[in-house]
Amino acid sequence: MARRLEESSILLTGGTAGIGLACATALAEAGVPRLMLASRTAARGAEAIAALRAAAPATKVRFLAADVTTPEGATAAAAACAEAYGRIDALVSTAGGEALPKLLHEQPIETLPETLRTITSGVLLPARAVLPYMTEAGGGSIVCIASDAAKVATPGEVTIGAAMAAIVMFCRALAIEAKRSGIRVNAMTPSVVRGTPLYEQSRQDPFASRLFAKAEQAARLGVAEPGDLGALAVFLCSPASARLTGQAISVNGGISAA
Repeated sequence: MARRLEESSILLTGGTAGIGLACATALAEAGVPRLMLASRTAARGAEAIAALRAAAPATKVRFLAADVTTPEGATAAAAACAEAYGRIDALVSTAGGEALPKLLHEQPIETLPETLRTITSGVLLPARAVLPYMTEAGGGSIVCIASDAAKVATPGEVTIGAAMAAIVMFCRALAIEAKRSGIRVNAMTPSVVRGTPLYEQSRQDPFASRLFAKAEQAARLGVAEPGDLGALAVFLCSPASARLTGQAISVNGGISAA
């Protein structure tokens, strides 16, 4: 049985800004009593904890400075959550980097391996790190952030799309493996999301700003905001989604039907 949010301990990697912080805030406001944030920057961690305590004073929030794009950092984050709270009931893994769209022939070939590694490792390694704890506890929910670039071929997102597709297939395959242990694995795949560091960076880049502006025109239901992903994260971490696993769920305001 999926544990009630009001009884859960949840680890959020990359949870100090943008979508990650929105997910943490939504979970705290939904009644999650114990949150552990893991990110590289201690200063941003302190700011995130202050914001969360203001939004949900009853929630216990801790922070670990760790680079979860490395095996050591991801392992440390999972261990810190388990040690602090006794278990890990859910993981929201959002530390996938913030690569801007760029046409492939304009990308130096030597940068491709690092771009692929950064995007994928920050999301996949924490998912691997929490598996022993969730398996021992008899279940849990893993939520990974990818993007619609995993599903829709777009000029300028060749490398990004390849990395995002890797995250989505990782979630689907792991969902089949982990279901025998009561572990659910799903991906959230937004398109353009206003109010994030990546969105603000894109506005300063001529190619990315044109690409995002065109996508926004197709979002007739409204351009997604971080809170939209936060609301979906609450659902995916809760018993309301107890029968849902192996899915890649788009949140894009109608930009595409991916």
